Amino acid sequence: MKDWRNDGADTIAAISTPLGEAGIGVVRLSGPEAEKIALTLFRPQRAGSPLRSHHLYLGRIIDPASQEIVDEVLLAIMRGPRTYTREDVVEIQCHSGVGVLRRILELTLAQGARLARPGEFTLRAFLSGRIDLTQAEAVLEVIQARTEAGLRVAAAHLQGGLGAAVQEIWDGLLDLLARVEAVLDFPEEIGELPAAAFAEDLAKSMKILESLAATYQEGRLLREGLLVVIAGRPNVGKSSLLNALLARDRAIVTEIPGTTRDLVEEVITLAGVMVRLSDTAGLRAAKDRVEELGIERTRERLAQADLALYLVDGSLPLHPEARRDLEELGERPGLVVVNKIDLPQEVDVAVLEEASNLPIARISALTGEGIDDLKQRIVDLTLKHGLSAAGEVVTQARHYQHLQDCLGYLAQARELLAPGEPAPAWELMALEVQEAVRELGEITGEEVGEEVLDRIFGEFCLGK
Repeated sequence: MKDWRNDGADTIAAISTPLGEAGIGVVRLSGPEAEKIALTLFRPQRAGSPLRSHHLYLGRIIDPASQEIVDEVLLAIMRGPRTYTREDVVEIQCHSGVGVLRRILELTLAQGARLARPGEFTLRAFLSGRIDLTQAEAVLEVIQARTEAGLRVAAAHLQGGLGAAVQEIWDGLLDLLARVEAVLDFPEEIGELPAAAFAEDLAKSMKILESLAATYQEGRLLREGLLVVIAGRPNVGKSSLLNALLARDRAIVTEIPGTTRDLVEEVITLAGVMVRLSDTAGLRAAKDRVEELGIERTRERLAQADLALYLVDGSLPLHPEARRDLEELGERPGLVVVNKIDLPQEVDVAVLEEASNLPIARISALTGEGIDDLKQRIVDLTLKHGLSAAGEVVTQARHYQHLQDCLGYLAQARELLAPGEPAPAWELMALEVQEAVRELGEITGEEVGEEVLDRIFGEFCLGK
């Protein structure tokens, strides 16, 4: 494991824009030698005046060894601490292209910079105290946001909203802990703590934590998207439904059963939520190994689904195996979708209701009838209370787990104060509250370990 905290003396460099042909590309440097390295390569158009911080200057990048002109660029020197990392930062804005960006990066490395690791610029911002760990993680959330709602939540995290909410709870628990430790250290001067009042204060903190943790289901959907799996017997219209939801032909549709043998996935946005639609192979006894593998993948995908759309052909009586499939869905989140309502109906709705406790929607994938209603029902079934208009939303599994663990420690502390118990064991209760405080510190970075930093910043791209 790399010791991140001992790399502050290095000057790092990386390409901070995606490689490819575009108007502008950026090479970024950060560290004590950033300005010196940049000025070794940069020749301003107007020489003679010292370069001011946080200004753009037109000039050229020169290879010091050959004096060859590499590119005409804009250079920005940003001297710490008013920078992203709180170190000296330099950005070289050149023409975007693989060749020119790599050449300029190689020149900075030749002058003494080190190639930055993934996420190292943001890591330095965190280690310098400019942002907390929730804000550092929010940088990646903003980059990866696929919908307006997801971006809104990520931007709120980037502004420090989630970190501030956790910090407020953290401060409150520290105050409670200080009261207990004061009694333990100075019992004669302070006297006994009222156990009932202390338990009530713990309960208030727990209620706030529970409300915050309860937002995770919504937050996970905003961050990762909703996985909706379309399943059913062969030739009931699964691929037609996928095409209808996408409003374009994505999957092959024929009258031949078993056309889809592998997963076909596409993404749409419904009510601000990214929805990953998965069209699957028809559920039936496989005729060959390829079809068998496709059906296995269908069942695996159904086990992962946030919502299963089980399609049946409304123009035919319910197939016995379809009834079995519906019974197997059990208590999983799902919706029975009766397709082909443009044809005379033969399916018995009472049989469908008997086979499954799932709600029923009626559509025609061919004509589009019922598709808009189906989209709304997908949203209603997964976001039962709609998107939060205000307040903080937990989007990271890591944060959610620490909140749950914190609640667990506080619950144990509260049990020690339960009526009818012996005199409160304040020493044991203090240990439980200390662990609860540590769990919250893991969220904001107050108590974070090197392994966590490796895992979090290892997900970032180079240059960020």
